[in-house]
Amino acid sequence: MAKKKEEAPPPGSPAWMATFSDLMNLLLCFFVLLFSMSTIDEAKLNEIIASMSSSFSVFQGGATAIGDGILVSNGVSQLNELSEYINSTGKVAESESEAVEFEEYDNEQKGVEEMREELEDVNLAKNEEIKEAIDEALAESAMADQVDVSFTAQYVMLTMKGALLFASGSADLREEAYPVLDKVGGILERYAQGEIEIDGHTDNIPIHSSQFPSNEELSSARALSVFYYMAEHTRLNIRNMKHSGMGERVPVADNATDAGRAQNRRVEIRIYNAN
Repeated sequence: MAKKKEEAPPPGSPAWMATFSDLMNLLLCFFVLLFSMSTIDEAKLNEIIASMSSSFSVFQGGATAIGDGILVSNGVSQLNELSEYINSTGKVAESESEAVEFEEYDNEQKGVEEMREELEDVNLAKNEEIKEAIDEALAESAMADQVDVSFTAQYVMLTMKGALLFASGSADLREEAYPVLDKVGGILERYAQGEIEIDGHTDNIPIHSSQFPSNEELSSARALSVFYYMAEHTRLNIRNMKHSGMGERVPVADNATDAGRAQNRRVEIRIYNAN
């Protein structure tokens, strides 16, 4: 019996080799693609991104370029740091916003300061007019040498010498002081629209009497005497009046001389602005 003739293999490569070749081609293409992405021309890419950012405001915070080493440096691995770049641009935007808010606050403060200065100038001019009017009224009554008048932007102040109002070591008003106090009371009725403050002052010579153990008590009692006189002999509202004793704490002259001590023994009446 004759042997069966073996069949010859089909021409060409085996079928599995074609599949393997396709797989190798796909892997090659994939790695070529990765290689091409890792060798992007960074300068050109930056120019494209900057152009898009300026035209369409691509990045938050007004950024126009990508920072070195954040988005493009060594290929695909840098994409993981994209969130870091976005956060950094956000922080820049927040800083700019804070700067704008601070500038607005600073401008508001400057505006308030300018308004305060303007108001102070207005009050200063107004109080100067009141001071001049009081000087004229005192001159007409021949009392200009008995009452000194000064002013600031907050008040007009009338100063009366202690020797005119009181005897040494006493808080009882002299009768000779009544005409002066009546004139001052009329001035207060006419010009005092705000608070009135009456302060008593002494020199630095200590007093130790049964009635006044110290200069603090003496100065307070003298201020209170003037307060009572104004309350009884004028139409002033005592709710707008207050009194205090300053003792020797606020001298206006040198206590080392008789003349200086005489100036320090005084009663001051301040007429504050209504506003």
